Amino acid sequence: MPFLSSGSTLARAAAGFGLALAMAAGATVAVAPAASAQTVGSGSLSFSGDAGDYISGGQSYSYSTEAQDRLNVSSDSDHQHIAISVDGANGDWWSLDLAAPSGQALTAGEYTGATRYPFNGHAEPGLDLSGNGRGCNMLTGSFTIAEVEFGPNGYVRSLDATYEQHCEGDSAALRGEVHIDNPAPPAELDLGLDIALKGTASTLNGEATVQGTVTCTKPVQADIAGQVTQVAKHVLVRGSFGTQVSCTPGTPAVWKAQAQPTGTTPFQQGDVEVSAQAYAYDTDYGVTATAADTVAVTLKKTNG
Repeated sequence: MPFLSSGSTLARAAAGFGLALAMAAGATVAVAPAASAQTVGSGSLSFSGDAGDYISGGQSYSYSTEAQDRLNVSSDSDHQHIAISVDGANGDWWSLDLAAPSGQALTAGEYTGATRYPFNGHAEPGLDLSGNGRGCNMLTGSFTIAEVEFGPNGYVRSLDATYEQHCEGDSAALRGEVHIDNPAPPAELDLGLDIALKGTASTLNGEATVQGTVTCTKPVQADIAGQVTQVAKHVLVRGSFGTQVSCTPGTPAVWKAQAQPTGTTPFQQGDVEVSAQAYAYDTDYGVTATAADTVAVTLKKTNG
């Protein structure tokens, strides 16, 4: 299930966070980075409020993927926080944040004494249901997670939770639940990098040509960058190289690149050190996979 970003959802989240900062009267907040928002394959979010609850206005709301409402979910890398957003087919928009106390991962269980995320204290769970232009300044509440399952890089496989919050210390409560059921997480991108033990040194332009292979577990465009270093007649010779190859799983992709010496001394026949790193973007998770290698390579003189 690929990660997809909703422009309108992200813009609203940014606006809401800015408003939160203003209402926090200068509070300093540290929030762990989250992966790209992932579109929920199957799920729902619903809530209702008592008369006098500011967020719900005493009304009931229900959204689901089955009803063509769009739900997104994301988690940070340490699974401490889950964010769910709703773009309703009717134009409504809401967001729900559930967070464990600092240093803990969300697991099945009851989280009491929650305060408004992301301004909750280190020892307090975080909670916030807001949207449609309404949010709490101060919040108290609790939530219970019946089930939660994560995949790599902030992927949320499943979530079943209920929550209750009170704005500004009021007795009126908002109560709701969220259910998410996503496909099994896609495999992470894994790269392999190999540098051939033989290369060439050109007598024409002084460049060193090096090569190798890249392997991958998903089809990607892989960038290879590196440096060739040689000591020739007591002179340190260095040169950088870079290239790109298309990689297909199961078939090593051959790469070849030329390193031009940075000074006036050319690369020469003999041994060099080659350091290289391969990079490729994992579109499923919005992260970059890397692989690196450093080997001794023997250059053979060539007139080309």
